Amino acid sequence: MSVTLLAGTATTSMALSAADPAPAARTLPAAGAPAAAAPAENLIVGYKSSAAEAGSNDAAAADVAAKGKKASKKAKFERRLGTGAALVTLGAPADAAAVMAQFRADPDVAYVEPDSRAYALAVTPNDTEYAKQWDLFEPTAGMNVPAAWDKTTGSGVTVAVIDTGYVAHSDVAPNIVAGYDFISSSTAARDGNGRDNNPADQGDWSAAGECGTGSTASNSSWHGTHVAGTIAAATGNSKGVAGIAYGAKIQPVRVLGKCGGATSDIVDAITWASGGSVAGVPANATPAKVINMSLGGSGACTATYQNAINAAVGRGTTVVVAAGNSNANASGFSPASCNNVINVASTNRTGDRSFYSNFGTIIDVSAPGGETRRATDTPGTVTTPENGILSTLNDGATTPGAEIYKPYQGTSMAAPHIAGLAALLVSAKPSLTPAQVESAIKANARPLAGTCTGGCGTGLADAAATVAAVTSTPTTPSFENTADFAVADNATVESPITVSGVTGNAPAALQVGVNIVHTYIGDLKVDLVAPDGTVYTLHNRAGGSADNINQTYTVNASSEVANGTWKLRVNDNAGGDTGKIDSWSLGF
Repeated sequence: MSVTLLAGTATTSMALSAADPAPAARTLPAAGAPAAAAPAENLIVGYKSSAAEAGSNDAAAADVAAKGKKASKKAKFERRLGTGAALVTLGAPADAAAVMAQFRADPDVAYVEPDSRAYALAVTPNDTEYAKQWDLFEPTAGMNVPAAWDKTTGSGVTVAVIDTGYVAHSDVAPNIVAGYDFISSSTAARDGNGRDNNPADQGDWSAAGECGTGSTASNSSWHGTHVAGTIAAATGNSKGVAGIAYGAKIQPVRVLGKCGGATSDIVDAITWASGGSVAGVPANATPAKVINMSLGGSGACTATYQNAINAAVGRGTTVVVAAGNSNANASGFSPASCNNVINVASTNRTGDRSFYSNFGTIIDVSAPGGETRRATDTPGTVTTPENGILSTLNDGATTPGAEIYKPYQGTSMAAPHIAGLAALLVSAKPSLTPAQVESAIKANARPLAGTCTGGCGTGLADAAATVAAVTSTPTTPSFENTADFAVADNATVESPITVSGVTGNAPAALQVGVNIVHTYIGDLKVDLVAPDGTVYTLHNRAGGSADNINQTYTVNASSEVANGTWKLRVNDNAGGDTGKIDSWSLGF
């Protein structure tokens, strides 16, 4: 385990691997089978941007009907695709040539093509060490990843790995995008300067006593590269290991160096990675939709961490954190105890909670973190390397050496399994919010095959089940009020949302997104008021002097009729601090 303390900071941040080294490997799934050109049931029509049909559904519908009539076929405008193209249905499989000819003859049409189908040809990667990746596919305690690859591989999604940085590895290199080095101390960074645009891992080794009285010597962990490989190692390249979201991109964001990392650097990294602004740092050209933080320290979540995480989630970034490796309640560790994160515990190859993993009611879900030794084996030994999590690494004891593969154990290894799954989900359905990603992962987890004392969340994450649920379920209707409502001292204000067109009652997991700007949230009581006047308390004068509430709450509103006027009621119970309801939303 690499534990590093940056002298002079209030928070100890560590790479959360409970592991010891030993060798490793990797592999891929399939593409699509060609579909017959005809008959076709649907067509995809791209209108030129200058055409009225490109921006008007009514115009497109009229044009489609007219062209179908000319071709003596039934043709109907179905809906607009995310690309702006029109989906045209022919009602039933038919020879589409005549209809397509009508579109091709129209100078306002850029293209027309059949809405063809793709088919999985195989789901077994050819990566040479894939057979050792039990965590992906074994039925007892694997995360059922290969079956998810039929639908999504994570393409189009960037995952920020906020960690030790990245040491060059050919099995990860194809999926790396530009990151940043946020380590302010040149001594800790070992690169001779402070922050810069080079997130290369310079090694986090330390001598005995260098990281505090009694600290032991440790070699470089190359921790960030191991995490990155689990998430998005290149797959189907006949070498090494397979990444869970091998179509995604990894953004290395360096915050951990010699003796750990400072909270101030980590929260700036969270802000930047999610697309926020950090003074003196160029804007992130490829903001991450998922952040992985396999790091932590003792102590409950601070306002500093919480504010940065809330803002990241508010920008649409899902934040995944490791629970910690102290075999203790995760509520005593940070950022594991923060709100608005997916807090991940570790399980072993037999489906039990890993002996080192933190636990508790604050855990959201579990994922494979492995055990490279048994709980009763001598600490520091590697007695069961086959039961660890195999990923990309480096053999340098201090400075970078040759690339290798190696099994590690830790909640650091569990968290990237969930970050990879989050990337699969966002790729499959880009409209998903962080709250919806978390809800889907938790709702589709399966019971552990073994036991968990203390609490392991909703169970072992199941990639295939989660992806299937997300891709087969239409996006829930959502409503939002973005108007500002001032929150004055010792006063109550209400912001309304009128819901219509939703059948039946509200769900048992109504998603209530709240964005309140206020300088002392401990003054505030925040309630959701249903159309019939029933009050659901969301926040009750908690948080002390922390700024702002930017959070999604889950409310069991199944007894309420969905349609009608809902209200967000904010009561300020003290003087001296004011603010506003910036926006809020309801997701059905």
